[in-house]
Amino acid sequence: MSPRNLAFGLYEVLDAEALTQRPRFAEHSRETFDAALATARTIAEKYFAPHNRKADENEPRYVDGRAELIPEVKPAVDAFLEAGFLNANRDFEVGGMQLPSLVSQACFAHFQAANAGTTAYPFLTMGAANLIESFGTEEQKRLFLQPMIEGRYFGTMALTEPHAGSSLADIRTRAEPAGDGSYRLKGNKIFISGGDHELSENIVHMVLAKLPDAPPGVKGISLFIVPKYLANPDGSRGPRNDVLLAGLFHKMGWRGTTSTALNFGDNGQCVGYLVGQPHQGLACMFQMMNEARIGVGMGAVMLGYAGYLYSLEYARQRPQGRLPDSKDPLSPAVPIIAHTDVKRMLLAQKAYVEGAFDLGLYAARLFDDTQTADDETSRNQAQALLDLLTPIVKSWPSTFCLKANELAIQILGGHGYTREYPVEQYYRDNRLNPIHEGTEGIQSLDLLGRKLAQNNGAGLKQLIRLIAGTGERASHHPNLDPLRQPLEQLVNRLQGVTLALLGDLAQGTVAGALANSALYLKAFGHCVIGWRWLEQAVHAELGLLKGNPADRDFYLGKLQAARYFLTWEVPGCHNELALLEARDNTCLTMQDEWF
Repeated sequence: MSPRNLAFGLYEVLDAEALTQRPRFAEHSRETFDAALATARTIAEKYFAPHNRKADENEPRYVDGRAELIPEVKPAVDAFLEAGFLNANRDFEVGGMQLPSLVSQACFAHFQAANAGTTAYPFLTMGAANLIESFGTEEQKRLFLQPMIEGRYFGTMALTEPHAGSSLADIRTRAEPAGDGSYRLKGNKIFISGGDHELSENIVHMVLAKLPDAPPGVKGISLFIVPKYLANPDGSRGPRNDVLLAGLFHKMGWRGTTSTALNFGDNGQCVGYLVGQPHQGLACMFQMMNEARIGVGMGAVMLGYAGYLYSLEYARQRPQGRLPDSKDPLSPAVPIIAHTDVKRMLLAQKAYVEGAFDLGLYAARLFDDTQTADDETSRNQAQALLDLLTPIVKSWPSTFCLKANELAIQILGGHGYTREYPVEQYYRDNRLNPIHEGTEGIQSLDLLGRKLAQNNGAGLKQLIRLIAGTGERASHHPNLDPLRQPLEQLVNRLQGVTLALLGDLAQGTVAGALANSALYLKAFGHCVIGWRWLEQAVHAELGLLKGNPADRDFYLGKLQAARYFLTWEVPGCHNELALLEARDNTCLTMQDEWF
């Protein structure tokens, strides 16, 4: 990523230094933040990036019932662990770095950009560890969490089953009480990322299953720790559990991450341990899923970002053709970045990836506020806004940073489609993110069907106030009027559409109100990204007023990207809003037989 853009986002837009005034981060400073970021960049460049292509070309192999990876993966993961990034947010007392989430997310973004496949292993482990920390017993924390913090055990989340897909209400994995406080699980899970490898002493699977007395649907789901190897009472690793690697899936991207089919209890001896209360597993798992949704969104950003920077450099160096007003066929060819349509594609990429990058960092800043803001009211407000924005943080980059990858391929022309250049891999890797942690359709139902009305619309009301505040500050800069006005028009119309759809839901017209939720998600997401771009534009104007010649081009580039998004992209959302206002039922009334 661009170090200058990172510094802009952290210190000018989101004021990361202000976090050092909070007691939890009082021992930190901009210097310690920058040192952590520099270390992350160094490790990502030295250990993660070099085997990104090799891992793509040499997928994990199923050998004698286990998954075999290329040898470069373990030194990379070990360097990540040794530097402390697995516990970047944890307390100093347990060996953590006690960094704000804003900074740790920025550190982790370097690894996501360098090698999505290898980064998945610690990513999943962090989520599983946080889950046990929040809901596990003291014994579970001693036996499983502590080795995970130490980097000796890794973790996964095991949700999906062959017949159910995303419909968790229909899972069939069962858990029978064993009489000694443990349970015996039996079932099958698929698409379990990181489900088998030799990178750690043990793998702790967080598994959704149903107890014998489970009520039907999602209210009957419980959560279990199911380790690959059992734990001895003294904390040492015990014998192999009845968890079998049934096979590996071979996906179009993220080829360096094992995607596994796991059988639990083929021999009737799969030991698991209940986490939290019976039948409350999905509520627990949503903590890990929401963390993962934000992480997936940032992963999509960084893959889009990597493609953008590569295609930008290529466009600067690749001579081809002459400008339309050039009359001399013998004149030197110009770099393709001089062609207006190439500039259009680069501007679109910049608008997508830098807008989404800012949103991902903003979400991390909100998480810090949920934990360390000065008062309970502020913490609750931050949580309400983070809940509302999570479907956008996950889905918008997964859609539009993927579009950035498409444009990167196009800029490279024929070379973009070959494996000699990395942009086709960035695209393939990013193409998985629209399905990771819930499809666009699932996110749209979550946003429109749940999050908007949650807590009497507290998150939505807060978002509207914040957008209005940015607009008010932008109004002091006349140059920003053409950018501010399209956003204000979209917000005003979106509010009306939102109230109407929520009214439909309140009256029980559920199918009709949610039929076009994907259109709503797109318009809402563009509104949020438009707000973040207007916020960046305000700070770019302030930066220009400081008059530093070295920063002038950077700030002008920010303003141009903001102009592109707010005047090219945002007005197009009125088409979606018109369809929503009309309650268009084209898709809803389509019949199977008509296809």
